[in-house]
Amino acid sequence: MSLNHIRPWRNIYRRESRKIMVGSVPVGGDSPITVQTMTNTLTTDVAATVAQINAATEAGADIVRVSVPDEASSKALHEIVRNVDVPLVADIHFHYKRGIEAAEAGAACLRINPGNIGDEKRVKEVIQAARDNNCSIRIGVNAGSLEKHLLDKYGEPTPDAMVESGLDHIKILQDNDFHEFKISCKASDVFMAAAAYQQLAEQTDAPIHLGITEAGGLTSGTIKSAIGLGNLLWMGIGDTIRVSLSADPVEEVKVGYEILKSLGLRHRGVNIISCPSCARQGFDVIKTVETLEKRLEHIKTPMSLSIIGCVVNGPGEALMTDVGFTGGGAGAGMVYLAGKQSHKMDNAQMVEHIVEQVERKAVELAQEQDA
Repeated sequence: MSLNHIRPWRNIYRRESRKIMVGSVPVGGDSPITVQTMTNTLTTDVAATVAQINAATEAGADIVRVSVPDEASSKALHEIVRNVDVPLVADIHFHYKRGIEAAEAGAACLRINPGNIGDEKRVKEVIQAARDNNCSIRIGVNAGSLEKHLLDKYGEPTPDAMVESGLDHIKILQDNDFHEFKISCKASDVFMAAAAYQQLAEQTDAPIHLGITEAGGLTSGTIKSAIGLGNLLWMGIGDTIRVSLSADPVEEVKVGYEILKSLGLRHRGVNIISCPSCARQGFDVIKTVETLEKRLEHIKTPMSLSIIGCVVNGPGEALMTDVGFTGGGAGAGMVYLAGKQSHKMDNAQMVEHIVEQVERKAVELAQEQDA
């Protein structure tokens, strides 16, 4: 049994929501919180887009979104869908025909705002195409693109304006007897997004897609997303997440998983617990952790690894991890397995040895799960 288990005082009680399907992936209800990203290649470049989707899938993406701005992109989507193993969400803005084409091309979900794609007849056509092709819909409210009448009413983007927009779009779908939808209410301002999501969570049972939009680069965007999404997830709000970074989509997936892992909401791969290092360290902690993160990317089985530079906190941290290494003296440290002291290992061979121990433990845990 892995030591990477959830203790009662860590439990987060998730908001109750309806379950919908995004292709083969359930979202909402008691389903695992899914991790999404979005391609940034030209959709018409099929090879590049497929390669980026496959890289994101390998990193753990459950769902990937692809922009479909024109007819050529719709045609490309038809080919892309058939060359990937993950459900695709077609990002649609304004032109209703793109929504119909995407549904027919095999998109698992359409990201639209029903009120922005034309008159009632056109909305009904898109909804019918989604229904005919087993395609769900995500209502995507964004503080940066609110309807003019709401900006006139509220004077500026506000949480109330965002929620009103979302509820208006929900009503359009429900009036057309379509209920396979989820909703997002994104803003680049953490406070605005959090307030909007909290209100929205109280007024609908639809699955909620969380995101802090235009969060920034890898470092700043990660911090904003961790604060915004982390607090909402802690409150039990959120059924699927996308971390929006000006970075490689694979990085979005990694950050998304780290946020979920830190809250005990999702477990995938090796969770490395490491110290920031100081003058007491018995080996180069920073370089070692950097190397191990890359060397252990292929491990998908949930497990924990502690890498601590000295004996002040090392033994205590190792008690709670599947594999551990604590720095000592004379160029060697102590290896811990399943929380217990096992054997000493020279620092020169520690990386290779730790990789070997982690891989062995991953096989054991996977066998336990399959038994």
